[in-house]
Amino acid sequence: MPKPGFFRRLAVILYDFLLLVAVLFFATAIALPFNSGEAFTGQHFFFPAYLLLVSYFFYGWFWTHGGQTLGLRAWKISVRSLDTKPVSWKQASIRFMVALLSWATCGLGFIWIIFDKNQYSWHDHASKTALFFDGKK
Repeated sequence: MPKPGFFRRLAVILYDFLLLVAVLFFATAIALPFNSGEAFTGQHFFFPAYLLLVSYFFYGWFWTHGGQTLGLRAWKISVRSLDTKPVSWKQASIRFMVALLSWATCGLGFIWIIFDKNQYSWHDHASKTALFFDGKK
């Protein structure tokens, strides 16, 4: 079964990034009253952790509930376990954490799909999940 290629995955990442930015703006608007309406500074260590948690639940929810973010849906792709079953929260957690590692290494975990015989990224391998073309019409 063919897998989504590198450039299609980049398009999905761009779509999802734009939506995530909007969600993070909304999450920030919710948090601002708890800081007296002031901007968050580097001394507010909880704020980046809060945004990371919001990001985790954003991706985790979509992956475990239908396997599609907006970007995945637009490109007719879904995230599933290697046996094509729905993704569990454990798998979503591993996928999210290893995807962070992939970004932290200048995207090497994503570039890996170009060289992997199954076109799996680091987070696909670690979480035992993969992107599949959506069979729905």
